[in-house]
Amino acid sequence: MKKVAIGIDVGGTNTAIGVVDQDGQVMVKNSIPTPSHGDIDRYINDLTNAVNELIHSVKLVNADLEVLGIGIGAPNGNYYNGTIEYAPNLSFKGVVHFVELLRKNYPTMKALALTNDANAAAIGEMIYGGAKHMKNFVMYTLGTGVGSGVVVNGDLVYGHDGFAGECGHTTLIPGGRLCGCGAKGHLEAYCSAPGMKRTAFEIMVRDNAVDSLLANKSFKELDSKAIYDAAVHGDKVALEVFEQTGKWLGQGLADTVHHLSPEAIFLFGGPTAAGEFIFKPTRESMEAHLLPIFKNKIKILPSELKPGDAAIVGASALVWKEIEK
Repeated sequence: MKKVAIGIDVGGTNTAIGVVDQDGQVMVKNSIPTPSHGDIDRYINDLTNAVNELIHSVKLVNADLEVLGIGIGAPNGNYYNGTIEYAPNLSFKGVVHFVELLRKNYPTMKALALTNDANAAAIGEMIYGGAKHMKNFVMYTLGTGVGSGVVVNGDLVYGHDGFAGECGHTTLIPGGRLCGCGAKGHLEAYCSAPGMKRTAFEIMVRDNAVDSLLANKSFKELDSKAIYDAAVHGDKVALEVFEQTGKWLGQGLADTVHHLSPEAIFLFGGPTAAGEFIFKPTRESMEAHLLPIFKNKIKILPSELKPGDAAIVGASALVWKEIEK
């Protein structure tokens, strides 16, 4: 009998759902809107219907199928309580007992677990990706924010309250840029995709770089992909954005190494598609900030999760971890 897991990624706009096999292959997937109406019971009902439709569709092709469980990745997801707590980009306010509500529709499901999206990515890397044989590593997710999942001795670190691993909210520059969380100078304000955009505009203002390929783009138009495209064409502003972002990120990664001594740090997310434009300065900066005992020992690696399916696959990996217990 073929064993599969359901992966659910709750995003601010859409909720992605997929059926994933033991090799991390997404057999079938779909998505539904993450609602703005704030009615969690209605949303759970819609989500259940979507999950059931996917299970039915895959069983039409392979009747000999066992669904072992459902894993959910969500912003501000608390693994201990199965809750989503005060997520700023979701319409569900306060503490939402997500697993408890979904469990009512799947009372016999062997595993049903929830965590935040960066933790889910770390588990996905451990089950399906480049960290398969690693016991100590850290996953950094670079996107709208900077998230992280920390694995120590083969276990994800949740801390006493379920929210450990917020490396993106370490202070990089005291009193610096305003972070989305409301504090100032956090790593996320500099090394996220929006952070890179802010760096680009700061450089253009500083140098009056009207000849830059980025100069005609509005603040809303500019993104990390446009910065990458400009860097490929040798644009000085874009190249400096990657150089400076790498310096900041490397400094943050050095702090992580000093705290945890991981075997590797994996980078995942849109900006990492720039390859050596971001990886080279990040490695150089990290090495420059490390204690001698750590130098040339810690690998910085790109995630091996498929970008299009990573969120679903990472969430589904929660199921296999639960089954192992």
